Amino acid sequence: MRDAAAMAFSSSLALPSPSPPSGTFRGRPAGRIRTGAAGRFQACFLPPPPPDVVVTRERGKNAKLIAALEKHNIQSLELPLIEHVDGPDTDRLPDVLRNDKFDWIIITSPEAAAVFLKGWKAAGSPKVRVAVVGAGTARVFDEVSQLDHQSLEVAFSPSKAMGKSLASELPRGSESTCKVLYPASAKASHEIQEGLSDRGFYVTRLNTYTTVPVEDVKPLTLKLAISAPVVAVASPSALKAWLKLISKVNNWDNSIACIGETTGSAAKKLGLKSVYYPTTPGLEGYAHIMLHRHLQSNSIQLPMWVESILEAVRVHRQLKEAPKR
Repeated sequence: MRDAAAMAFSSSLALPSPSPPSGTFRGRPAGRIRTGAAGRFQACFLPPPPPDVVVTRERGKNAKLIAALEKHNIQSLELPLIEHVDGPDTDRLPDVLRNDKFDWIIITSPEAAAVFLKGWKAAGSPKVRVAVVGAGTARVFDEVSQLDHQSLEVAFSPSKAMGKSLASELPRGSESTCKVLYPASAKASHEIQEGLSDRGFYVTRLNTYTTVPVEDVKPLTLKLAISAPVVAVASPSALKAWLKLISKVNNWDNSIACIGETTGSAAKKLGLKSVYYPTTPGLEGYAHIMLHRHLQSNSIQLPMWVESILEAVRVHRQLKEAPKR
């Protein structure tokens, strides 16, 4: 951590690029005053120092993370790596909700929640019971369930914010057939439906959205990103997009700080060595969320992710400052 005399970087500087920019550097350029030939003072601005962390969530979703890191004097470069688009089953969702009844709706991410709620409202807001993965996902439903609690009930979250935990822990009723609707990313694994099917659930999966990598990254932005000691990623898709971007870079071996175990495991499988992630995201459990909704303005998961990022930065600085033998 930097000491109290370290400069706090609280303003933002957009890198030169057409609108919209491909990356935003959260820092303040160093500057000094020099005397010109005629004795006048001229400002001479130096280029900003390299960022400490690259934050890579979709545009508009990085503000809380950047603000949390700024409190620790960590400079961030915002470089969205993926964006969400409609999936092949997006338009089917309202009809499925109108014409069929399900014991559970399975929602595993904030994006899946947003897409589901749009289709649910188009279907006339039918009565549903929802199981979610993670406090961030639950929070997307919070306002809606409070306004229309008779139609939308968020009733279950697993002990650990992972799909495999939900598949093994989702309660079954006494009915002979327990029907589940699983609106998901087209790129999501089949772990959840296979786990539920093995337990006797009847699962209908709809691929309601998908992710595509951001292609237009300016060379200056990419150069800054590669120089950062830590890259923070929130999904396997973002991780793969990063590796594709740096595929022509030799010997990139800096750190990856992942939002949770699923993305962290994916990073290790892809051969990355310096991988940091919280191992118990959302451990407090859904009962805590339901009883203390008014305290949920901040995600349980976000502070744990910040701690992983700070640890990665700390280790980098220690290695950098260690005397060479």
